[in-house]
Amino acid sequence: MPSAREIMTPNAECVAAEETVFDAAAKMARLDVGSLPICGADDRLKGMLTDRDIVVKVLAKGRDPKSCMAGDLAQGEAVTIGADDDAKEILRTMASHKVRRLPVIDGHKLVGIVALADVARALPDSPVGDLVDALTSD
Repeated sequence: MPSAREIMTPNAECVAAEETVFDAAAKMARLDVGSLPICGADDRLKGMLTDRDIVVKVLAKGRDPKSCMAGDLAQGEAVTIGADDDAKEILRTMASHKVRRLPVIDGHKLVGIVALADVARALPDSPVGDLVDALTSD
């Protein structure tokens, strides 16, 4: 099975924890992505910010995206995958945590993102179908 490093999208850009949600949304639009890793001043991953987070946790609650910091939306420890972990571990991690995107870490450095689409392109239909079932079930 291929490793995370082999199927990830490399060179993932972070949004800094001290950047505003407005800036994060602009970066998402520029990159045409639906999520960004949140990185702290120490370059360590603090969490993931999704377009849904922006809508549900900021806009729908009447918060100002120009004064709300991306780091304020990071919740707990981010679910990650090691760069050399194999696809079986990617599938297990995505299914058990019900996430569609995994930051790929080499040591403590963010080196890429593995998305459900990356997994679908790299693996046979059966394990990908099982993952989709796990992600969409209650």
